[in-house]
This record gives sequence, structure tokens and C-alpha cells, in this order.
Amino acid sequence: MAMSTDLEQAFNDQITLEFASEYVYLQMAAYFEANDLPGFAQWMRLQADEERTHALKFFDFVLERGNTVELGEIPAPPTEFASPLEVFEASLAHEQKVTAAIHDLYRMCSEAGEYHALPLLHWFIDEQVEEEASVSQIVEQIRMAGDNGAAMLFLDRELGARSPGSGE
Repeated sequence: MAMSTDLEQAFNDQITLEFASEYVYLQMAAYFEANDLPGFAQWMRLQADEERTHALKFFDFVLERGNTVELGEIPAPPTEFASPLEVFEASLAHEQKVTAAIHDLYRMCSEAGEYHALPLLHWFIDEQVEEEASVSQIVEQIRMAGDNGAAMLFLDRELGARSPGSGE
């Protein structure tokens, strides 16, 4: 049974937001590559891949429900950042925006009796807790490193060790 038009639109908006997240993280990866921080760039590339996977989970759900996927416009993300700290603070703010959108979608589905969507959305709620915790930890580590170049290079190496599916 297809979802209501309002829910279909809300899911399509979420799909677009998830693809926009991929775009944001790729731009952040480009910033790090340009600033000779390949580990940070690797972390961001893997994050972009993860966001694409998230978009496709929503994409497939909409189609499985018999609804139509309509991708929205994705604005260009910022290309200039003052520092790695600013990049990860922007990443955290973006993750918080995604979390709020998922919470809104969960509320809408609950109120509409769209109970088939709740397990999927619950998975995303749990995922966002992990996403925000991971990025928050990196923000704090960058703050601790401050202007210490050796500490930043160590953190770059640590983040570069992230592998697909490792979550961090």
C-alpha cells in the first residue's frame, strides 16, 4: 500500500538530504586533499560513501511501498574552510540537521500510522547517534591538538586508517 502524498514528499526530501550529505562530505574531502591531509580526506570520502548508502535505503523503501522517487535539487556546499576544526564543526552541524529531519520523519510516520516505516527510521535514529558521537569525538581531538602539527599529523594518520564499514 502506497504512502500518502505528504509522506512520499517527506521521504523524497530525506533522500535528497542524504544525497546532499554525500555531496557535502565529498567537498570536505577535496578541502583536506588540497591541504595535504590525506587521512582526513579518506575519512570524508568514506563518510560520503556511507551517506550515499543511506540515501539508497530511503530510495528503495519509497519504491517498495509503491511510491514515486523524485530527487530534489542539491545546492553546492561550501568550498572554503578556515581550518580542519571548522570542517568538522560543519560536519557535526550537518549531522545534527540530518538527525532532526529523521526525527521529524519518524513523528510524521507515527502520527499517520505508517508503522512499516518505523523499523527503518529507528535504524537511522540509532545510526545518527553513532554519527554524531563519532564526529563530536573528532572535533574534540582536533581541539586538543590545537596548533600542534605533530598531533594533527597523528590524527590524520588515525583517521586515514578508517576502512569501509568500520563506522569511524
